[in-house]
Amino acid sequence: MSEALYQVSLAVNARARLGESPMWHPTEQQLYYVDIPSCQVLRFDPVTQGLRRWDVGSEVGCLAPLEGGGLLLAQRDGLWRLDTETGQRTHIAAAPYDTVTQRFNDGKADPQGRFWAGTVYEPREPALAALYRYADGEFAQMVGEAVTANGLGWSPDGRTLYWTDTRAHTIWAFDFDGASGAIANRRVFSTFAKRGPEQSLDDYGGRPDGAAVDLKGCYWVAMYEGQRLLQLSPKGELLREIALPVRCPTMPCFGGADLRTLYLTSASDKRPVEELAAQPWAGCVLQLRVETPGLPANFARLA
Repeated sequence: MSEALYQVSLAVNARARLGESPMWHPTEQQLYYVDIPSCQVLRFDPVTQGLRRWDVGSEVGCLAPLEGGGLLLAQRDGLWRLDTETGQRTHIAAAPYDTVTQRFNDGKADPQGRFWAGTVYEPREPALAALYRYADGEFAQMVGEAVTANGLGWSPDGRTLYWTDTRAHTIWAFDFDGASGAIANRRVFSTFAKRGPEQSLDDYGGRPDGAAVDLKGCYWVAMYEGQRLLQLSPKGELLREIALPVRCPTMPCFGGADLRTLYLTSASDKRPVEELAAQPWAGCVLQLRVETPGLPANFARLA
């Protein structure tokens, strides 16, 4: 095994407040991600090291490449198309929830081009966040009773959907019907111990945040506040734990020409001053090389 594998380094030296939703664009060969509270979409070119930002006016939780060009953005007030050439946004659909208490969070397009996005219920109680599917111009609520939707992904054969409620410290798997977009047979894929009231962060493994799936069906998940990245087998077994130089990793994605560079966003917002001083890469995008390529991002279709 090459010594370069699994060695974490800095990819984007720009501190985001809450970096999320990294996506390697299949045709542009550039990395997109968002800074949620800063209401920004960012694009990083690893060849030129250039970083471009778009201010989009409200929190954007996730994005996907759009068939026909541009990006599909899931913002607090609904879905928008962003023309990355002109910066123009076009409204697609209103949010299917109360925007005073919820916003979109983690999301992706499925292999058939439907767009899936979960929400965060900001008051935390009760658990009113949900996972939505957008297809044929309409939203459908697919799962409910969550607080912070995360961890969305599909198995390589397209028959399993993964989804997480970060606050519940649980990743679920569902049977996925690609033809209809239906999900069924919800089951626990992996679960993690919650932090005790007096437990130190140094003794806490973190809670599952964003995730990505590789070609062998392994599920890579960022453990928020756990300072680690996990690789789980298709059965949910722990295969690898990678220590990170940031307390709050948020989401991985596979990129590079061979899809073997794993990019990882992170957060710096509302972290202790001492922690940020000790972790200068907090909020930046990290990278590491892995053995198995990841699945490419799916294009979202609006019609």
